[in-house]
Amino acid sequence: MPKRAAKSTTARRARAVVRTDDGDRSRERAAPPYLYPTKNSLPEDVRAQAIPLLNQRLADCVDLQTQCKQAHWNVKGPSFIGLHELFDDIYAAVGDYVDLIAERVVQLGGVAEGTARAVAGRTTLLDYPLTLRTGAEHVAALSDALAGFGRAARVGIEEMDALEDADSADLLTEVSRGVDKWLWFVEAHQQGEPITGAADYR
Repeated sequence: MPKRAAKSTTARRARAVVRTDDGDRSRERAAPPYLYPTKNSLPEDVRAQAIPLLNQRLADCVDLQTQCKQAHWNVKGPSFIGLHELFDDIYAAVGDYVDLIAERVVQLGGVAEGTARAVAGRTTLLDYPLTLRTGAEHVAALSDALAGFGRAARVGIEEMDALEDADSADLLTEVSRGVDKWLWFVEAHQQGEPITGAADYR
């Protein structure tokens, strides 16, 4: 009687195509070339679709992290010390978000793709201008980056909800909530008088 083949413990090719919508950019993404075996109860086809979507968010998050450091290094002007320290605090927090997303990819049997070249080819964030100097310029640019990443994270939440991957959706919700807090801290340096009076909210 022929012996039954043992279950493979090595990574094997995944067969799936992931369709996604990043705001105004619709495209197809190939599933990860390999999935590692795991006892995670999410179906394999769900994991194969979730991994490239999470790697997209990972690229955005790594890009955001580098933009925070660019602002931290180069800000000048009378608000230097406050902004210099704020931008470094944001950089550290975004580093935690990077780890959360990357480790989720690996938990699902994928490979976290966070190299500089992978990020540069995949990020949806706008390029950070390299000629900025003043606090106001860096506040404007970094608030744009934070807002853009927050928007992308919410797209990711919707994608994970559609796949019924509640844990990935919850993770991105945590990230989105944190980024919204940092956006508030940065935007406070731009905000003076409210555009709309309190009476208009009644």
